[in-house]
Amino acid sequence: MIHSLFLINPSGDIFLEKHWKSVVSRSVCDYFFEAQERASEAENVPPIIPTPHHYLLSVYRHGIFFVAVIQTEVPPLFVIEFLHRVVDTFQDYFGSCSEAVIKENVVVVYEVLEEMLDNGFPLATESNILKELIKPPTILRSVVNTITGSSNVGDQLPTGQLSVVPWRRTGVKYTNNEAYFDVIEEIDAIIDKSGCTVAAEIQGVIDACVKLTGMPDLTLSFMNPRLLDDVSFHPCVRFKRWESERILSFIPPDGNFRLLSYHVSAQNLVAIPVYVKHGISFREGSSSGRFEVTLGPKQSMGKTVEGVTVTGQMPKGVLNVTLTPSQGTYVFDPVTKLLSWEVGKINPQKLPSLKGTMILQAGCSKPDENPTLNLNFKIQQLAISGLKVNRLDMYGEKYKPFKGIKYMTKAGKFQVRT
Repeated sequence: MIHSLFLINPSGDIFLEKHWKSVVSRSVCDYFFEAQERASEAENVPPIIPTPHHYLLSVYRHGIFFVAVIQTEVPPLFVIEFLHRVVDTFQDYFGSCSEAVIKENVVVVYEVLEEMLDNGFPLATESNILKELIKPPTILRSVVNTITGSSNVGDQLPTGQLSVVPWRRTGVKYTNNEAYFDVIEEIDAIIDKSGCTVAAEIQGVIDACVKLTGMPDLTLSFMNPRLLDDVSFHPCVRFKRWESERILSFIPPDGNFRLLSYHVSAQNLVAIPVYVKHGISFREGSSSGRFEVTLGPKQSMGKTVEGVTVTGQMPKGVLNVTLTPSQGTYVFDPVTKLLSWEVGKINPQKLPSLKGTMILQAGCSKPDENPTLNLNFKIQQLAISGLKVNRLDMYGEKYKPFKGIKYMTKAGKFQVRT
């Protein structure tokens, strides 16, 4: 299946390569570099690139392209999912997944990749199992390894790998038994000039941190499970029970994992939590323009909208801006023409606004279109889709665990056209 893996930084340097079946020449990446040059942004590089003898499948995360080389046709999502799993594993092992961190831990990286694929086919992809096979690097362990010449490879085969629950290691013990769940929703929206919603959808995930002794069996139920559309589960979830009762029943992995991700796309179900009043205008023949933007909360269910930033790409004819913010600070870059306004929290009693004038180049014609504003914000303790966890129950163990559920909504690609 997967013959080779290349890790490429944005400047086009291959800084790590791993081969499983046969050594594939680096020159195969030339096709990838051509596609990279044609793409305006790193995110726009096609995930699948056919070449005369290979297929290149890639994902772009943390400023790194992970490019897998395959020689025969395989389900592409299978390979892409595996590449995402590789990134998640590196992040879990090293705390972050950057070029510097990967180079620093290159021996452990090769050991982990060797265990994740067997002759090109996925073998051990669960973090629990991998950590028993290859111990995560620590300062003390690396000092001991340097002195004794030993490696991070474990002494024995992990017990979980041979059980019916391969994602959970056996014999887990904790003094404080706790299970935390984070419901995080990201809202993508396009709002037109008149304030109407052109498109809106919610991408949601439920991330879990479960530290429970033994082999607990959990069930998680929702007040309104019908909201969940296009759902993707962790392998631990019993799908038949979800289909019949809309209840999540699972034996959880140990530690951090993503329980499920979901999608809400029906327009009438997506509430827009903020509104923008804008008055941006340019007069024909005039060397100045008017700029006025006011933000306010809308359908935020009484929760505070915080961490708000507004960015907008001004037309090329704008030389400079003279603006007065009622709250926060703004920065305008005369070279890139990017205006950025750090707002902070929105106070419903005193709405934040940014007003003033824009200075245009002398003799420059009126700009064809107004700038598009991009918003960033977050709302704590609110799932904008209205999703609510009803209860979490545990079976199979005698102790009472500590349980906690947090909600958060944040902006994804949130655009307001002016």
